[in-house]
Parts: sequence; structure tokens; C-alpha cells
Amino acid sequence: MTTPIQKTDAEWKALLAEKGAEPAAFEVTRHAATERPFTGKYEAHWDDGTYHCICCGAKLFEAATKFDAGCGWPSFSEEAVPGAIRNIVDRSHGMVRTENVCANCGAHLGHVFPDGPTETGLRYCMNSASLDFQKK
Repeated sequence: MTTPIQKTDAEWKALLAEKGAEPAAFEVTRHAATERPFTGKYEAHWDDGTYHCICCGAKLFEAATKFDAGCGWPSFSEEAVPGAIRNIVDRSHGMVRTENVCANCGAHLGHVFPDGPTETGLRYCMNSASLDFQKK
């Protein structure tokens, strides 16, 4: 997948270390790993502000769209900026899901499911390790 921002693994590791990202951030964002449920720093985080891609800083979600899905990962009903997130068919682990990646840098964020409780009907289920919060 081609994105506006391209870096080597070494460059991503250095950038994430410089930002003080969680230890799992590189594996989650660059290799589509998943953090364990109920372990991410933003799962039970309810401050007002915005969530950005930990790799490139692209704005992804508004805190006002976050809800408690009970799934163990931060969940949002819609992206903050149309087109900020790219959807990819994910056939891993014997399932068919919709993977979400940052449209700007290709970082793996999580998956979106059509079972959200709001009017969008969507549940963007994200890894905390892929996000950076900016308080309002």
C-alpha cells in the first residue's frame, strides 16, 4: 500500500521511541499486532480532546465520538476527518474483517465493525498503542 509518508522499520522505531510511544506501538502499527483487551492506556480514558495517529500525527477521532463498547479497546463511532482512515479487507485468523489503517502513513489502527450503538452503526475498535491523545 502506498501512502504519503514512507519510512523504513528503523526510522519508524526511532520515531516511536522519540515520541515515548508504548513498547508495543511498533509491532501494532507497522506489523498489525493487537494489544491484549483491557490493557491499553486509552481503553478507559474519557478526557476531552482528539486522538491522532502515533506514527504521523494525523487526526483520527474526536473524544466526543468515543464510547464504552465493553470489548476492551477504545471504540469510536466515526472518524474525525473523512478519508483519514483507509479500510482494508483482513482475512487473517480465519475471519473476514475490515482493518483500519492511517491513510497518511499506513499504520495499523484496529478494525471497524457494523455493530456500533450510535446512529452511524459503526464501532471503530482501535489499539491504544496506535493512538496519541491531545487534550482539548
